[in-house]
Amino acid sequence: MANHIKSQQDILNKLKIQALNPMQEEAIPIIENSTNTIILSPTGTGKTLAFSLPLLKALDPESSEVQALILVPSRELAIQIEQVLRSMGSGHKINAVYGGRAMAKDKIELKHNPAILIGTPGRILDHFTSERFSKTDIQTLVLDEFDKSLEVGFEEEMKAIISQLPNLNKRVLTSATQGVKIPGFVHLDQPKTINYLNVKTPSKLSIKIVVSPTENKLKTLLNLVQHIGSEPGIVFCNLRESIAEVSAYLTRHKISHACFSGEMEQKDRERALIKFRNGTCQLLIATDLAARGIDIPEMKFIIHYELPRHEEEFIHRNGRTARVSEKGTAYILKWERETLPEFIKDVKGIDVSQKAPKKSQYWETLFVSGGRKDKISKGDIAGLFFKQGVLNKDQLGLIELKPDCAFVAVPLDLADELVEKLSESRLKKKKVRIRVLDS
Repeated sequence: MANHIKSQQDILNKLKIQALNPMQEEAIPIIENSTNTIILSPTGTGKTLAFSLPLLKALDPESSEVQALILVPSRELAIQIEQVLRSMGSGHKINAVYGGRAMAKDKIELKHNPAILIGTPGRILDHFTSERFSKTDIQTLVLDEFDKSLEVGFEEEMKAIISQLPNLNKRVLTSATQGVKIPGFVHLDQPKTINYLNVKTPSKLSIKIVVSPTENKLKTLLNLVQHIGSEPGIVFCNLRESIAEVSAYLTRHKISHACFSGEMEQKDRERALIKFRNGTCQLLIATDLAARGIDIPEMKFIIHYELPRHEEEFIHRNGRTARVSEKGTAYILKWERETLPEFIKDVKGIDVSQKAPKKSQYWETLFVSGGRKDKISKGDIAGLFFKQGVLNKDQLGLIELKPDCAFVAVPLDLADELVEKLSESRLKKKKVRIRVLDS
């Protein structure tokens, strides 16, 4: 059996985290010693780590049943939490299930029970209804981003799930929003609340207005992107039609980008994030779905291409930059005759006529047709690219390993040559195909 007992410091070292923040320091002992806990803290403040450390500590290493359930409002958040928990190296089996991917994949993964199961309420309820595992050992329930789950209409599914958990002895609810009404079916009796929503930390966020002389803001957006230079950032739109319009315009002007919205297939959404994370794409053109609950690194800037309709959206979008101790800028694109909503005040205009030096795209993403279930590791993939691909360390970018495939960032000018050299290579016992990931 794998060694399940890891100290908190070992886990933090593995995650390359120097120290817990004040919210995490306060939350962890409270979660450990309380039946019901509410964590209220802004997006990007480390709520996942705050509930994961006590959750791992409470697991019984001798049990072969599902012991903890984490319900989340989006597929991206399920994947993100799964990655965080796996990277802690606890030795416990952890799986995420969510709508939009083949049920057959879930069934294979759930043949051996995970200790921790993460999922969207609809897909978890499907598995409950099909009785794919016992629910009697589930003692801990985490409702992450609970406000969002209610907002997107998961109330009935959550009610049905919780009614089938007879032995719960710990509930943790997290939210980035104040004043969420918690329905009775959650049975959150006398919870201990950790509230960091009003803690004033000096914000390093700058908000700047960019005025467009015309109602069509595409040219102004291009000027702004060229003014900023080659930093990665997110362009927020309200509508998928706007995303399509912005994407077509940026393509014509050779600005590398990926699109991200709820209407896209799950596979395409995942691949857009992979290309954005590894530097193949400079920009992510997205709806508010990307404002929280997705795994992307710290942004230097975000752009409100379309004005957010509500203050909450404005806050969550801005929360993608200037996180923790970093500086960041939120740019607001405004037609000169457009009126700003009242929640946007005291902002300075900037001139974007000056262009920053343009760096050409460096990375390209390669798809590898083998993954974790083929017993392939990141080390195996790196070895193939170093030895047979003759890359040096600086030429191998981010490797993302999935159950049935992997994605590797390589220099754009070497991508085709590497495909020719490495396709049909063997990794472990599997012959893998390698190709450039489609746009």
